[in-house]
Amino acid sequence: MCVTAVESRPAGVLGTSPGHRPFGARVMAFVALTKPRIIELLLITTVPVMFLAEQAVPSIWLVLATCFGGYLSAGGANALNMYIDRDIDALMDRTAQRPLVTGMVSPRECLVFGISLGVLSTLFFGLLINWLSAALSLGALLFYVVVYTMLLKRRTAQNIVWGGIAGCMPVLIGWSAVKNEVSWAAVILFLVIFFWTPPHYWPLSMKVKDDYARVGVPMLPVVAGNKAVAKQIVLYSWVMVAVSLLLTPLGYTGWFYTAVALVAGGWWLWEAHGLNARAKAGVTGAKLKEMRLFHWSITYVSLLFVAVAVDPFLR
Repeated sequence: MCVTAVESRPAGVLGTSPGHRPFGARVMAFVALTKPRIIELLLITTVPVMFLAEQAVPSIWLVLATCFGGYLSAGGANALNMYIDRDIDALMDRTAQRPLVTGMVSPRECLVFGISLGVLSTLFFGLLINWLSAALSLGALLFYVVVYTMLLKRRTAQNIVWGGIAGCMPVLIGWSAVKNEVSWAAVILFLVIFFWTPPHYWPLSMKVKDDYARVGVPMLPVVAGNKAVAKQIVLYSWVMVAVSLLLTPLGYTGWFYTAVALVAGGWWLWEAHGLNARAKAGVTGAKLKEMRLFHWSITYVSLLFVAVAVDPFLR
């Protein structure tokens, strides 16, 4: 699917000139380029996997180093994403305050910042942790920037499905940081995040689909409508829950993880089917309550990965 290019407004649309950019505000703007809230979610999936890989408390230094390297890598990817998307960010309500749009950071500064973080994170992982983790980290950055942002996002409604692979990589990075290899347990958790990402993001896309429609980004709710999206959410949710339960029969987790996965997964499916029922009934606006599932999705993945970290101590 080809997308019509949108007319962009230049960075600095809100009138921030180079001479009126306070140092503190500039620092916060560069931090904002890394999208810290998203990185928090990535670290939630990284650290617990390290506990599972170690089957005990891993080296605190290793955990901190992996988190720092992961922040640098994801931050670089997010900054480059903002550089590439600065034209549509200027036209969308939800991104109108991003640093490139307000002019607090120039496009050139953002590009240099993003590339520098990517190079630094790769060297950091390779020299202080291991080169497998470095390769996985660099692969995640390139996949997010090139495959998702540049190739998929503006061309296909499957953008978030395949683009979400980048967000699955912290699971593999966390495991490889401990073991210097990737096991089936890490692959299963990778797949959990892969199938979690679309039903996590699509409810938010349903909420802001007018924003995406305005700039020609074919998110699934824009091109398919709420009924079709809700049906896809249910399908992905069932697969996600089923995959999450594979860890126990394969011997990687015990009763505690299984109990959490069943209860949290059951509640997720309840919410997903509720959204689907409301969409099929033609409910729109605030009564659709699509953000209930979005907020629960963050709680779900947090609970599931906390269980991943705690389970080795209860077996």
